[in-house]
Amino acid sequence: MKSIQTSILGISTALLLLAGCATQKEKTALTQSGLNPANFETIVDGTKAVRLYTLTNHNGMEVCITNFGGRIVSLMVPDKNGTMTDVVLGFDNIADYQNIPSDFGASVGRYANRINQGRMTIDGKDIQLPTNNFGHCLHGGPTGWQYQVYEANQTNDSTLTLTMKSPDGDNNFPGNVTAQVTYSLTAGNAIDIKYEATTDKTTVINMTNHSYFNLNGDPSKPGTDQVLYVAADSITPVDSTYMTNGTMMAVKDTPFDFNTPKPIAPDVTDFNNEQVKFGDGFDHNWVLRTKGDINQVAARLSSPLTGITLTVYTNEPGIQVYTGNFLDGTVKGKKGIAYPKRASVCLETQHYPDSPNHPQWPSVILKPGNVYHSHCIFQFGVE
Repeated sequence: MKSIQTSILGISTALLLLAGCATQKEKTALTQSGLNPANFETIVDGTKAVRLYTLTNHNGMEVCITNFGGRIVSLMVPDKNGTMTDVVLGFDNIADYQNIPSDFGASVGRYANRINQGRMTIDGKDIQLPTNNFGHCLHGGPTGWQYQVYEANQTNDSTLTLTMKSPDGDNNFPGNVTAQVTYSLTAGNAIDIKYEATTDKTTVINMTNHSYFNLNGDPSKPGTDQVLYVAADSITPVDSTYMTNGTMMAVKDTPFDFNTPKPIAPDVTDFNNEQVKFGDGFDHNWVLRTKGDINQVAARLSSPLTGITLTVYTNEPGIQVYTGNFLDGTVKGKKGIAYPKRASVCLETQHYPDSPNHPQWPSVILKPGNVYHSHCIFQFGVE
């Protein structure tokens, strides 16, 4: 009897150990892009849980997103040979996102881009926002939503909804705002991003996604050989502090004319052009001629190396093209890769910079009872 009990006890112990190993293996299983979800688990402000969420489709595409800042962490798409390739910059752990200032992959709010000297007037009241970039308020201030925790709800393998409840006075912006970002990975290899927001006081809203794309799949090298198309006849020019002045500049016969697809280099370093010099490359808002039609191509990026293409659709009037000019090789991202200058291209669909101070431009005002809507589609393919 004793030997039977001993055998049963031994079998039970073995089963428990196996179950424990299986649980641990499941917990630490790497994503297709090589991320360890356990490295993204933490608690912020004592109560807000952070983790990594993975979206997949039947084509094998994978998108990994953390609810810290609503950030796309990795994005695996097939190249011309069918090889799955990660095409965005980012970090492979939550600590780096918390400790190293960056906008990698973020869902930016309340106001993407810059507001001049952080000043604006709403309903006759002057408002002073915090300044965090050359004397201006950039991307919602120093603790914009890219540094806050969204509530996450993954409804299925291909859909994630993130909710931000931003209190009145968040970075001095008025109104209690509830905003949602819904990421949907489609069967056709597109990331469909829908933004909505409501408020209880008149405020401003301008949200975007700030992914740094390198379709070559090798962010250890500059990505200026990527080919760009932008459906725009003008930009909103900037001064030496990257601030717009309310005017528009035609792109014809300038380095900013991407109406015919062309590589980003050498025009990105044509410092004989004052606007390129002021931006230290491209860091400008292109005025789209798509007139808010989500079915028209707003921009397109492609890699001559991998054949991967990215086509952008949006209902927004503008798109910020930023060529990673502030990257300098000191920041190490996924797999320990140091990101050099111009290792990527950001395509940020948006209203124009500093729109609250330029009433002649499309309005960014959101009033109680109304709903803010913004829509962006990143469609991937190969050529």
